[in-house]
Amino acid sequence: MAKLIFGFIAAFLLSALPGRRLIAHLRALQIGQNISEDAPYTHTKKQGTPTMGGLLIHFGLTLVMLAYIGFFQWDMHRHLIGDLKLLPLLLLTLAFGAIGFLDDYLSLKRGKNLGLRAREKFLAQCLVAALFVLWLALSSPPGITLVNIAPVQLGSYSPIALYGFYYLFCLLLIVGFSNATNFADGLDGLSAGLNLITALALAVLVFSTEPNVAFFCIALAGSLAGFLWWNAHPARVFMGDTASLAIGAGLAGAAIMGKQEVGFLVASLVCWAELVSVVIQVLVFKYRRRRRGLYYAKTHRVFLRTPLHHHFEELGWPETQVVLRFWLAGLVCAALALLWRY
Repeated sequence: MAKLIFGFIAAFLLSALPGRRLIAHLRALQIGQNISEDAPYTHTKKQGTPTMGGLLIHFGLTLVMLAYIGFFQWDMHRHLIGDLKLLPLLLLTLAFGAIGFLDDYLSLKRGKNLGLRAREKFLAQCLVAALFVLWLALSSPPGITLVNIAPVQLGSYSPIALYGFYYLFCLLLIVGFSNATNFADGLDGLSAGLNLITALALAVLVFSTEPNVAFFCIALAGSLAGFLWWNAHPARVFMGDTASLAIGAGLAGAAIMGKQEVGFLVASLVCWAELVSVVIQVLVFKYRRRRRGLYYAKTHRVFLRTPLHHHFEELGWPETQVVLRFWLAGLVCAALALLWRY
């Protein structure tokens, strides 16, 4: 437990303390957010706010994880005393961060909120996720493809064997949640707060069976808390895709390695709702445009605006109210996940 507490505090400080200097540096380089035309009008005042602040999250997480691997997974004679499964998990997170960094860079270079094309980003995400899943398939013990879908309260362990489909499920979980956290990154503090809650819940879920994975979750939570110091309303910096894609991939990878896939899905329902709202909006719009014409499709949308948090802004909720209520919903989902497990 002491390691977890120390890891959280260390990650928090390593993310929070360099924030002022990084923000000043981003401003000097004129690295500012280009607000999407699809965002509510009230968001135009955020134009130019420094972005790519997710580098703070990567900095805190990476240093703490490397220190943990170096000090606690090797003995004094540099003999491996644990496993190095945390290293592929960290590399998965950083690789998705690299995809997001490239997306942010291209967006800034082009002067619009247009980075990588959706197809390019999706293919890059699938490639990295596939490499992680391949490592998982080659290094995991028998039984990895079993998924328990029944709550502990039912009094029995009810695993379902997905066989080869499990690896496809893992790939979709990583890529899907990476995009879910990306869509949730639209209001000051929203994504950082939601994923902080999810990371803490996941740490509790996996601690009894995979304490090393729990440490990763705690370190990520600490890094998110440190970033939130600067990202809370009114945000002085945005994380950008540099972190929003990485956070989702890292948490999904941790859930897979900790064999808490279902509990993770429950704990992260708010982020999934953000993703599903976009999918529904796009599919219904295309269907209605084809059947009834463009004007009808534009005037008969399922949501006023997507992702879901923008829908509530259009209903008149202040930004801070949307964020707080989504955090509360995230806490309820985390509590349900813990109830499912314990």
